[in-house]
Amino acid sequence: MNKITAAITAVGGYAPENKLTNFDLEKMVDTNDEWIRTRTGISERRILNEPGMATSDLGAPAVKELLRKRNMDAKEIDCIICATVTADMAFPATANIISDKVGATNAWSFDLNAACSGFLFALTTGASFIESGRYKKVVVVGADKMSAIVDYTDRNNCILFGDAAGAVLLEPSTEGNGILDSLLKTDGSGKNFLHMKAGGSLRPASVETVMAKEHYIYQEGQSVFKFAVKGMADISAELLERNGLTGDDISWLVPHQANLRIIDATANRMGLPKEKVMINIGKYGNTTAATIPLCLWEWESQLKKGENIVLAAFGGGFTWGATLVKWAY
Repeated sequence: MNKITAAITAVGGYAPENKLTNFDLEKMVDTNDEWIRTRTGISERRILNEPGMATSDLGAPAVKELLRKRNMDAKEIDCIICATVTADMAFPATANIISDKVGATNAWSFDLNAACSGFLFALTTGASFIESGRYKKVVVVGADKMSAIVDYTDRNNCILFGDAAGAVLLEPSTEGNGILDSLLKTDGSGKNFLHMKAGGSLRPASVETVMAKEHYIYQEGQSVFKFAVKGMADISAELLERNGLTGDDISWLVPHQANLRIIDATANRMGLPKEKVMINIGKYGNTTAATIPLCLWEWESQLKKGENIVLAAFGGGFTWGATLVKWAY
């Protein structure tokens, strides 16, 4: 019997219509378009600003789209995993709410938090369920409403983030396609450089924490940048070496869209030309767990069956990793 692998068989994505451009930000904080573009590669980002809308309202449309593409009923889904750091609420899980919104009444669902690496962590988790033979259809969602935790008076962080979601469907394959290998890492000491101070059990919400702006992203940009460049580049190169591959064997690098300079460093380390790198940070910014599936969604029509693709990410925690995928359709 041939080995079962978890193949990506459909992709969905969603980004809100409302755009926040660099020129809009010029009116809000002391910054300018050229400064933002030259340092990050970002020109605009999407913002979910309708009242009463949350991360599940990003994730649900992405899941509905992949169901439509696969001509599949939501009741066929066995499991939904949602990677997010901006859950609708502390509980229930945002994945539970997405399940309800799409009609996945037969699925069990849960959230996974690994910051910007969340999609890779969730993808590897979902793949293990497929590989075991226990489940046939697992949906992995990366979704974040980053605008909910960004301080728009903080000129260093507010330029970076946007809101979006992407989702993939995993199904069994015996053709050798799908998720072939993953290298995932964590280093909890990184919490000092990138975190949200309040809102958890360490510092529950209070008048004091709100007044001190402790419910927003805190980031020591230079420290995070150094860790991210090394982490993403090294883990991607290690993944290739472990699988006996070189840059010539890879059709696409799908990097987390945090900063154009980090993306370039990772591609260079792998020996990949820019035309083999998926980059959409310019129009979406950093959408955290959504960046990688959002790229797959945008480039889906260019992907060919049998192509080797590397997904790479780095996030708060610190978390980082790389995943080797052989495209299945």
